[in-house]
Amino acid sequence: MASNKHALLRYRIIDKRLRNKYKPYPTIDDLMAACEEALYGSDMGDAISKSTIEKDLRAMREDDELAYHAPIKFSKREKGYFYEDPKYSIDDIPLNDDDLSAIQFAARTLYQFRDNDMFKQFRFAIDKIFNRMNISSEVKDEAIVQYVQFDQMDTASGSEYLPTILSAIKEKLKLFIQYKAFGKDKASDNIVHPYLLKEYKHRWYLICYNEAKQKVITYGLDRVVKLESKPEVYKVLKNFDPSLFFKYSFGITQIDEEPIAVELEFKGTQAEYIKSQPLHSSQEITKASPVTVKLNVTLTHELVEQILSYGDNVKVLKPQKLKGIIKEKHKSALSQY
Repeated sequence: MASNKHALLRYRIIDKRLRNKYKPYPTIDDLMAACEEALYGSDMGDAISKSTIEKDLRAMREDDELAYHAPIKFSKREKGYFYEDPKYSIDDIPLNDDDLSAIQFAARTLYQFRDNDMFKQFRFAIDKIFNRMNISSEVKDEAIVQYVQFDQMDTASGSEYLPTILSAIKEKLKLFIQYKAFGKDKASDNIVHPYLLKEYKHRWYLICYNEAKQKVITYGLDRVVKLESKPEVYKVLKNFDPSLFFKYSFGITQIDEEPIAVELEFKGTQAEYIKSQPLHSSQEITKASPVTVKLNVTLTHELVEQILSYGDNVKVLKPQKLKGIIKEKHKSALSQY
């Protein structure tokens, strides 16, 4: 059994690639490229040999210690590999000590890059994995379940589209999206140019240019009915800059308005939370007591919802427009009681 950490990680990469319904029947070269990209990045070509992948496939099929007994077959017609049982996944097999060791290795590797710009949006998830490993490395440590409770979040649907979307963004390929918006009875068909993926509150969103509507639109992946990559290349709009698109936004909403200065005054323990966990990247503390912060943002409904969530522990100082919105929201809420 090839029990080294990288082998165990390769098995899971191969498993995921074999289950990718948008790119069926991967070849040895496809599996080799997927492992190299996931483990070493795009600049490390030929880091994994074909013979290594062949040994991995054989181990996944035949190694009794692994106990995967993966139903991997080769299609002569399609000239690629596939699972004979389309519902099979090694993810359904309980983790053993070697698997956990591989996950620990990956978690510690990720932890080194948690402050890197590319990984900042996943910092919460990385910290959570690393904290779990630090608490106990025992696979069957029942004390974890009894005495430690992690925040439970339901996984939003749509994450299965991420590999296809990311590939389309990198290769600048158009996407066909069948999308059912909230409150709509029927789904709509759209041809889009994918520009950017953004995660917000544990849900994924695609920012793209809609050909029919001729504008940049945000789609929630949990409301996508069908998504397919098309063999047509697109050109990115000259004025679209992914690093600036959400610079002044609060939340997932992006509006074509100039940002304004928002000043908020906090009291109680909430003031300490705001200092330790800023609301926005533009936040600056302008007064120590009472704690007053300034944000440079556009007025989105997510900003309004966030302010309302603080109840009477926050007071809007500026601008007047936002003060009026918050005041009316509180009045409306009070009228229900």
